[in-house]
Amino acid sequence: MAGTNSSEIRIAGVGRLYVAKADTPVPTAFTADSALDWTGWTDLGFTSGDGVTFSKKDKLEPVDVWQAVSPVHFVYSDRDLTLKFSLMQFNEDTLPLFMGGGSVSAVSGSSGVYQYDVADRPYADVRALGLEFTDKASDGSAVTYRFGVPRGQVTAADDIKLARKAPAQLGITFTAMANADGSALASFVMKDGSYAASAA
Repeated sequence: MAGTNSSEIRIAGVGRLYVAKADTPVPTAFTADSALDWTGWTDLGFTSGDGVTFSKKDKLEPVDVWQAVSPVHFVYSDRDLTLKFSLMQFNEDTLPLFMGGGSVSAVSGSSGVYQYDVADRPYADVRALGLEFTDKASDGSAVTYRFGVPRGQVTAADDIKLARKAPAQLGITFTAMANADGSALASFVMKDGSYAASAA
């Protein structure tokens, strides 16, 4: 409902990131155990305290005419939807995601030794990305938001800084990709009573 309402302010105090095979839908069931709702997805573990930066940028091209000094129309030429975050854990799921695909394998004849090979050129590594965060409403009830990108891939990777006084991080920019069938680029799924009036 329009107007000032402090109960509709959302703070993403605690959240999680997940990846899955491309075209995996974001779960719409909200049970007592959130991890079970995300069955089939891989939890990416700890992320930095900066959380996730969500960015939607639309590029519009102005249509100019002789008869006016201002544009009379705009044409949408581009939509860029990205999520930027830094993973804190290094493992068989996070390192290949950061590096652009592939897998970690055990080194033959060496117990407890593993290898990840960086490809000589980039390859498509299309995946689904999911995000969830929980907040508390003014009445004390839990409010949960989920955001899912059915198709996308890592389009930028930050430098990895190895230092004595700070943990190494895997900084990632994940960009949503359009599907050929014209389905949604991404979806929000909310367990939040604030939307009840508009959805009625």
